[in-house]
Amino acid sequence: MADEALFQFLHSEIIQYINSAETGESENGRCVSKLENMGFRVGQGLIERFTKDTPRFKDELDVMKFICKDFWTSVFKKQIDNLRTNHQGIYVLQDNKFRLLTQLSAGKQYLEHAPKFLAFTCGLVRGALSNLGVKSIVTAEVSVMPACKFQVMIQKI
Repeated sequence: MADEALFQFLHSEIIQYINSAETGESENGRCVSKLENMGFRVGQGLIERFTKDTPRFKDELDVMKFICKDFWTSVFKKQIDNLRTNHQGIYVLQDNKFRLLTQLSAGKQYLEHAPKFLAFTCGLVRGALSNLGVKSIVTAEVSVMPACKFQVMIQKI
C-alpha cells in the first residue's frame, strides 16, 4: 500500500515539475512528449526485470497478455479490465479505474488534463513492448474519469 502511494505521489510530482518548466499552449505538447519519453525508458527497464526468468513469447498476442496481466499487475496492482484486438495489429487495453486518474475529479473540466496523466503510462507500455521486440504506437483516451483506454498499434518491421 505504501509503495502505491509513493508511486502516485512521484508521478504527480513529475507531472507538476515538467508542467512548470513548460508553459504555454505549444509547450503542452512538449510536456506530454517528455513524460512519454520518461515512461518509455522506465518501461524498458521494468520489462527487463520482469521477464528475466520468463520463456520467450510465441506471438504478439502472448506479449499483450503478459502486458495486461503480469506487467500491469506489477506496476498498478491490478490487471487490465479488458483486452480487445482486431487481429490486425491493434489492441485496446481498458482500465475502468485507472489509478493515476483517481486523484483527479470526475468532472468534465478535468478531461483536458488527462493526457498529462496518461503520457507516462503510454511510454511505459511502448518501452516494455519495444524491449520485447514489438514496435508500437501507444495512445490513450478518456471519456469518463477514471476509466481510460490505451490503444496499442503494432508496427510491422
